[in-house]
Amino acid sequence: MFKRHKYQWLLGGLIILVAFAVGSAIYSTQKQAGTSKVSETTIAQRYQSWQKAYLVKAAKNQQFVRTTSQGKVQTLSEAQGYGMLITVMAAKQGQSTHKAFDQLTRYYLAHRISATKPLMAWRQTQQNGQMTSTTAEQTSATDGDLDIAYALILADEQWQSTGSLNYGRLATKLLAAIKDHELNPTTKLPLVGDWATAGSTRNLVRPSDLITAYFRKFASYTGDGSWTKVAQNSQSTLQKLSGQTVTGLMADFVTVTGTTLKTGTVTANQVSSSHDAQYGFNACRIPWRVAYDYQLSKSKTSQQMVQKMLRFFVKQSKVTAVYTLAGKPVEKYQNQAFTAPIAYASQVLSNQVMTQRYVPLLTAKLPQHDYYPATVQMLMLVMSGALGKQA
Repeated sequence: MFKRHKYQWLLGGLIILVAFAVGSAIYSTQKQAGTSKVSETTIAQRYQSWQKAYLVKAAKNQQFVRTTSQGKVQTLSEAQGYGMLITVMAAKQGQSTHKAFDQLTRYYLAHRISATKPLMAWRQTQQNGQMTSTTAEQTSATDGDLDIAYALILADEQWQSTGSLNYGRLATKLLAAIKDHELNPTTKLPLVGDWATAGSTRNLVRPSDLITAYFRKFASYTGDGSWTKVAQNSQSTLQKLSGQTVTGLMADFVTVTGTTLKTGTVTANQVSSSHDAQYGFNACRIPWRVAYDYQLSKSKTSQQMVQKMLRFFVKQSKVTAVYTLAGKPVEKYQNQAFTAPIAYASQVLSNQVMTQRYVPLLTAKLPQHDYYPATVQMLMLVMSGALGKQA
């Protein structure tokens, strides 16, 4: 009896392994969601324009993304993350080079908090020709670190780690630091930075940091199942926040507490700006972050959240900068940081009405003196360029 059961167990295990292998093979070769409406020529033209306007050479074969258009030259870890993502994604489409990515990576390495804590210092300013951070600036911003880690993984997949920079090792070390210093040990959600450890800040969450697609990737790349819990809790929190409004819009910042992920609100100017409790310049990234998860994983939950936001935006004569969560426009002007993510999400979900309405804004010339909208627009262009291609 024992032997018969033993072999039955072995046979059952073999069947499971074969099914997993077949499923993995199917997943790895399936097409991603959506179809791009952006031409390679447009991406190439806009990429050259973005490089010229915002990439700055630094010492020792480095470059960074300039975030100021006048006054002192500055950059942010957020900007470096965007720059690394744009460059590696553009390289996958034949628009950028391995060398350019390495220069951005070397700048990140030169501005880590320390070699043993490889989170990037959140801001640098040019002083006497050198990019430096004050003591107060030698803390982290989690969104930048997440994008840098993901870009390093993409680089490892694109070029492997056989050159002077071992992308896989750098990504693994950075992910370990993020796990140690930028995750809430109770909620398993990202902190807003390594500094957010006091009672008044440890439960702050930037919903645009709940990047489920990244956390799924971190789990599979490292073999560390704890990232799966981060992905699950991130998606659960986003789903709760989406369900709290008719519009599906979410705020720049919220609070999340306990293992039940109880959500709460913040007030204006509590964290960063008067838009803290509104769909502002952080939350405008949510349509792209959630659509990206649907693009890669086909998650119905992510699909439904993006669909809800698009149902709100399709009723607007135009998308302007900043909304209350009830859907009232706060500003009258348009901004690419708001329109470009919607154009990308519309393509992912094959929403033809919104695609026709907003892709022309996505493919328009980039702002030349406004880093944030220009860089978000550029990132959405290269992400759009990958739609419909093999995952």
